[in-house]
Amino acid sequence: MKDIKNIIRLTFPMLFTVVFLFQSCSDFLEQEPGTQISITEQLKTKEGFLQAIYGLYSHVESNLRTERFAVYADLQGGNLKFTPSLLSTKKGEISVPSVISNIYSFDDQAEESNFSSFYATSYDIINQTNLLLEFVDALPDATEAEKNLIKAHALTIRAYTHFLLSEVYSQNYGYTEDASHLGIVYNTKSITKGIQYPARETAANTYALIIKDIETALPLYSNTALLNGPAYSYFNSMSTKALLARVYLSKKDWQNAYDTANDVINNSGVTLTNAADYISQWEQSDLPISEVLLEFSIPKNAAGDVGGSLSSIFGYTSETSYNSYVASEDLLNLYESTDLRRQLFLQQPLSTLVEGNQVKKDYYFTKKFQGNAGYTAFRLTEQYLIRAEAAIALNRLEEAKTDINTIRSRANATALNNTDNLNEILFLERRKELCFEGHLFFDIARNKKDVTRNDGCISLSCAMTYPSLKYVLPIPRRNINLNPNLKQNESY
Repeated sequence: MKDIKNIIRLTFPMLFTVVFLFQSCSDFLEQEPGTQISITEQLKTKEGFLQAIYGLYSHVESNLRTERFAVYADLQGGNLKFTPSLLSTKKGEISVPSVISNIYSFDDQAEESNFSSFYATSYDIINQTNLLLEFVDALPDATEAEKNLIKAHALTIRAYTHFLLSEVYSQNYGYTEDASHLGIVYNTKSITKGIQYPARETAANTYALIIKDIETALPLYSNTALLNGPAYSYFNSMSTKALLARVYLSKKDWQNAYDTANDVINNSGVTLTNAADYISQWEQSDLPISEVLLEFSIPKNAAGDVGGSLSSIFGYTSETSYNSYVASEDLLNLYESTDLRRQLFLQQPLSTLVEGNQVKKDYYFTKKFQGNAGYTAFRLTEQYLIRAEAAIALNRLEEAKTDINTIRSRANATALNNTDNLNEILFLERRKELCFEGHLFFDIARNKKDVTRNDGCISLSCAMTYPSLKYVLPIPRRNINLNPNLKQNESY
């Protein structure tokens, strides 16, 4: 991982050029005409393309690592609460960080959305992928195999980014019986093709386009490495299939979800991290857990310094140096006393203001994202849980029980001895195993569950009944104003 992080940072001057050129559509239109010529210059050689792809992955990583997105699913679902303030003027007070204050109350505002930068950056990333796809065939110094790999990376990132946008801005696939409710705008052309005013697809069409991009990408991958560094730092055929399995799960396409997850489990060459190493591997400050299928790695400079890490959100250094988010007792109370996963929480007493007095209260920091942790996008355990959920829906209950027990046994949790209530058990197993990895709120929506937040909730809205229009966020008003065909989500 260190090699690729250094490569990314050492090529920063060129990456800066690429990122500058690939500004959001509105910004791009405001550039001088020479900007488009610069893009043409950048993308006329294989070297320029590779630098652009490194920049693209860096852009994806930084977008997912932002506080607002990194905590969104777990905060909304009730896995997270806040630490007491370290500021001398607010010592021990607990308050909601301003960057997520609206979404935390299920009351985000279109005019000043907490997620406005996520929306803009996501479509900026999509514009970058479209530029690569539009220029690649004219590349004179790359082989057909290399051109195919460029296309594969671009198509997969385009699909992944659209999928994330759909989870945030569109109700879950099953919200309407035929998925005819609003999905998202699906962009397949760059701004160089001219100003466009696309309308939102239906959810059904959105998923069809996501799946089409992934299925188009898969045969373009090969065993030849296009990019330097560990394979887990970039999409490959197996991590792309892991994405596809997640998409099928969200679509409730159970047979395809089962088959795709099964393929990843049996053919990825990755095995589950064993119980003896599970805690220590999560505690590593630089390397991901061994079962990772894709980690968006953090860029480092030549001195080994990082520009940012998830530890800036979840980290603990000392009682006078810690960050804002810790596990709620809603989550902690789900684990049995013998469950190894309880060891992934660092218990620390912190000074907290209670009825005007400073008292020590225990808080539980996750060990998953200490040090220089990257963004864990896909790991093998999730594929077991996808296969299990699909198996339940397909009435293959014994198979589902076996997969759930595989994960529970590693954690030293009590094994299931029957197939009663498997749906709820599977939901809770996902909550325990995948906590802080960006799943809970989307799992709640997919399963049409209510939101209940108890421990540490300081919002006026600590619960939400499904269905609700507030299960999705507003499209930023600026984007609505720019595109007359872009329809706002209801209630905003």
